[in-house]
Amino acid sequence: MSSSKQIRVRIFPDGQIKADVIGVKGKACTDYMDVLAELLDAEIIDSDYTAEYYETEQVEIQQLQHSNQIKNS
Repeated sequence: MSSSKQIRVRIFPDGQIKADVIGVKGKACTDYMDVLAELLDAEIIDSDYTAEYYETEQVEIQQLQHSNQIKNS
């Protein structure tokens, strides 16, 4: 079961922006922050990593089994 992925953004009166990536495990969270910084034309000056950063994303892989049958004439 996968959790929802969210970016929580807070903008302070002094113009400072704080963003938290929620529901993304591992280093992929930094990709979300890079996109957000680009959209806001902002620079990331400090990062704190949550426990999710140090976890690994579980990926479900489904393997399909295919059998070939050769018919002799």
